[in-house]
Amino acid sequence: MPSGLICVARIGAPHGVRGAVRLWSFTADPFAVSDYGPLVTKDGARQFEIASAREAKSHLVVTLKGVATRDEAERLNGVELYVARDKLPPTEADEYYHADLIGLAAVTTAGDALGKVVAIHNFGAGDIIEIAPPSGPTLLLPFTNAVVPTVDLAAGQVVIELPNEIEGDTPNHPEA
Repeated sequence: MPSGLICVARIGAPHGVRGAVRLWSFTADPFAVSDYGPLVTKDGARQFEIASAREAKSHLVVTLKGVATRDEAERLNGVELYVARDKLPPTEADEYYHADLIGLAAVTTAGDALGKVVAIHNFGAGDIIEIAPPSGPTLLLPFTNAVVPTVDLAAGQVVIELPNEIEGDTPNHPEA
């Protein structure tokens, strides 16, 4: 992916027969996706401009300049759209772009290495940080101040306070 690009939306299935598409916006204000100017594909090879947008149930319905038919819209299903980072507003304190977190080292509060941050998810109940250890399954932890008390972008790491017990784990001590 070209450096300095941030994914701000994903095109979904067509909507109607005139080339409109469903669009999942990843910006705090879903309509802000149209404020950043032309959106580009991951490889930078294609560029899209939003001609119009309206709110739907859990997404936007947009028309893109140059996309006039359902067939053209169908070919765009699943395409992620990016903007140059410098077009996005600066983050507030304790606010981060997911792209800034991906790849950071994850360490415990004692300084022991846990792995690398590979994704940030949100399935509707809050952000989840996914950490890939050097071996074994990934860890999915709540991205809260209690579990992730420190994000140090300059040092390239997040500090993780592991919960005492994760549901499904076998406790180290038998219940009396």
